[in-house]
Parts: sequence; C-alpha cells; structure tokens
Amino acid sequence: MTFSALVLAGTRPGGDPLAGAEGKPHKALIEIGGIPLLERVVTALKNAGAERIGVSCDHPAVIDLSKRLDVEIMPPGTGPSQSAALAFEAIGSPMVVTTADHALLAAAWIRYLIEQTPADADVGIMLARRDKIEQRLPESRRTYLKFADGSWSGCNLFLLQKPDARKAMDSWQAVEGDRKRPWRIVGRLGLATLMSYATGRLTMKDGIERLGRRMGINAALVEAPDGLAAVDVDKLEDLNDIRRLLEEGAFPS
Repeated sequence: MTFSALVLAGTRPGGDPLAGAEGKPHKALIEIGGIPLLERVVTALKNAGAERIGVSCDHPAVIDLSKRLDVEIMPPGTGPSQSAALAFEAIGSPMVVTTADHALLAAAWIRYLIEQTPADADVGIMLARRDKIEQRLPESRRTYLKFADGSWSGCNLFLLQKPDARKAMDSWQAVEGDRKRPWRIVGRLGLATLMSYATGRLTMKDGIERLGRRMGINAALVEAPDGLAAVDVDKLEDLNDIRRLLEEGAFPS
C-alpha cells in the first residue's frame, strides 16, 4: 500500500517545560544522540515508505527543520484532532498519523500497522499491552487503560485508511480530553457498553469497534508488536530512558 503521513508537532501554550529544560525552543527539537526528535520520526516514516510527509507545526524553528528534512508544512489546528483533519483534507487517505515526540518510532511498526489493519477498516489504532511494555522497559510509567483483556497504553500511531476516517475527527476531539479516563469514553457508547466495562467484560478490541460504530466508521485495534511503541517523550524520565536504551543498543524491534 502506498501511503502518506502526518507528524503532529504543534506548539503547547506557554511552551513545553521539557524543551526548556533541554535548552530548546520546542520539544520536537530536543536531541537524542545529536538528532532532533522530529528528524528521528521523519526518518522512520521515510524508511517505512511514506510517499508524502507533512508536519503540522507553527513554530519557526520547527518549520525551518521541516524544510531541511524536505517535508511539507501543514497548518496546525487548535488541537491534535483538528490538525489531523486539516492535513487529511490536504493529503487524503491512506494517511499514517504520529507525533514528533515518538523518539523510538521504528519503520517496522509503521509497516506492521498498515499490514495488520483489516482491509475493510476505516481507521487502525495501535496500542500496546502493559506486559509487553514492562518487558522492554520495566521502570516506565505510563497511563494504562484497563479492559477485560488486560491493560493497554496508546502508541500515538494511527492509520486513517479510508476517506470515511474523516468522520472520526470531530469525535476524536471530544475523546481527547478523556483519554486518561476510559470510563468516560466508554460512557459515550451507551449504558449496555458501560455496564460491560464496569463488570469487566469489555475487551479493548470490542471497545474500539463499538466506538468506531458510534462515530460511523469501522475502527480496528492493532496490537503493537513491541512494547516500546508506547514509549514517547512526555517527561524527563522518558527522555533519560530512551537515551539509555539507545546507548545500550536496545533498538526497537
């Protein structure tokens, strides 16, 4: 499958404290091994075969780096979902969406997402199981969503495979604020689904499929092949963990 890609690199209101601690004007410019986070992500997308790559950004320094990386500049929205919607209108499907702080992003994970998303799915969403994350990085502290089939963490890696994926954008915006409160997300699906979740009978796969139907799309879970797919740079501990992993040669699989 030929595909395009979008990297979300918006500017946080008030600046990012981690960027400031690293002496950088934007988190996307933080360096690991002398390479900015944004460059690491763009390189992975290119290695995965992305034919067209856009970076949603408005910071002058990030725009300059994006130009040097020979990728397109996309206007950001008021949040990730609106930024993705604007890019989707310009790029179309299929489009992989990820974030600029996905420092360990591997081309193999991107290809896996594309290969494992069912052909009839409008959207593919990659999540990682807690045991896989802790197997690779035991000390990592992540936000987990607990379902009947275990605890999961998001990987900030999505495939908007078909044009109908556009229908999910408005709902995505509503879900963004609840991403760490699964009961509120599940509550949007009605009483029966909420009861299934409350009684420990709702699996992550079923939850995503039901949420997709509520949005008017076919959404599919893609389980991450490597727990490191859920490790991005949210805090200083993440940055230190990633630097140590790369120094030890523990590259993503």
